[in-house]
Amino acid sequence: MRSKMRWTTAAAILLGSAIYAQDIAGDWQGTLKVGPQELRIVLQIAKADNGGWKASMYSIDQTTDPIPASSVALEGPNLKVTVDMIRGTYEGKVSADGASIVGTWSQGAPVPLELRRATKETAWQIDPSPHAVQFVTVDKDVKLEVLDWGGSGRPVVLLAGLGNNAHVFDKFAPKLTGTYHVYGITRRGFGASSAPATGYSADRLGDDVLAVIDSLKINRPVLVGHSLGGEELSSVGSRHPEKVAGLIYLDAGYGYAYYDRSRGDLRIDLAELQKKLEQLQPGKGPQDPRQLVKELLETSLPGFEKDLQEMQKDLQVTPAALTSAQAAAPVSPITLAIMQGMQKYTSIPVPALAIFAVPHDLGPLGGPDPAIRAANEARDEATTGAQAKAFEAGVPTARVVRLPHANHYVFQSNEADVLREMNAFLSGLPKESK
Repeated sequence: MRSKMRWTTAAAILLGSAIYAQDIAGDWQGTLKVGPQELRIVLQIAKADNGGWKASMYSIDQTTDPIPASSVALEGPNLKVTVDMIRGTYEGKVSADGASIVGTWSQGAPVPLELRRATKETAWQIDPSPHAVQFVTVDKDVKLEVLDWGGSGRPVVLLAGLGNNAHVFDKFAPKLTGTYHVYGITRRGFGASSAPATGYSADRLGDDVLAVIDSLKINRPVLVGHSLGGEELSSVGSRHPEKVAGLIYLDAGYGYAYYDRSRGDLRIDLAELQKKLEQLQPGKGPQDPRQLVKELLETSLPGFEKDLQEMQKDLQVTPAALTSAQAAAPVSPITLAIMQGMQKYTSIPVPALAIFAVPHDLGPLGGPDPAIRAANEARDEATTGAQAKAFEAGVPTARVVRLPHANHYVFQSNEADVLREMNAFLSGLPKESK
């Protein structure tokens, strides 16, 4: 009798595993709360050719791009999805009825995330925003995705940060169309735009924006850039101020957008130093290297030493686990090319609005320990505040706004503040002649 019961129990366990294995294909959706932000997540799971599972993740309030999962493992009701591209992991338990998964999303720190199976009636649309899509040729064999939300009035062109595409503005852009004609551009290498092997220097990316403006005959738009988008703003504004009416930096006025010589910038200084050091190799530098050596000794090396000292201060207050995760994270060739192609912009003779999150809402990355979190926030306030002050002093055409404890995606976490400041800035610009 006991033997029969053991076999019956074993069969039930195996049958249960089979049910779960057959039941997780489809779309799962849930809301991830990160500080003040609520991000809608869609996890699409399907059978893989090898009999296992594959999945793609969508953060639909940030981008319509799928983020492929590196691995999907299901053992009984226990599901684990690893997403190496964004250094994230989801672990959860599938409910007995196969309708929900209760678990935790970990990306620097664990955050609860319950996913529910989407039905025809409840499924979220991945791209519900009211825009038209077209592709504009900007270079040989390079086409960029351009979104047009419509509207009337002064043209406004939105540029996304690194890793995002123009769809990150899908909820924000319609808030502007009552007064402006709003466009969005996805830079090369991301989203549906072409991804060539080359062409990622700051000025080349700026030229891509100019090519779209010229092709669509957009007359002197206001460029709005989030994060790395500030690099393209400064590239265009510093070289072709006649092409734009103004620039709006959404937590985008950092070293790649305005280089403060007194503070330096590790990424930019490192790329420049590497190029100079390579010229010291036989046959790769000038015939007379004396001027190069003089620059290295008097400017480049002392400046880079200062950058390293600042980095050391950051490392002292950064949790070791986060430092290790960042060091181990893979960097795509395109991201690396963009970082190596950063330039120094020190003169921006265009009306500008720069909104900084000072200090940032660090969310889970601030650390669970109150003392560590306070130290991280203080460090962030010091560094971000110094850059905001440098931008204010070095770009006399700019109005600088500081939003305490705003998320890096300020147009999402502080939408009302950003819209108010943008509308005030835009309404103060001179009227364009037709």
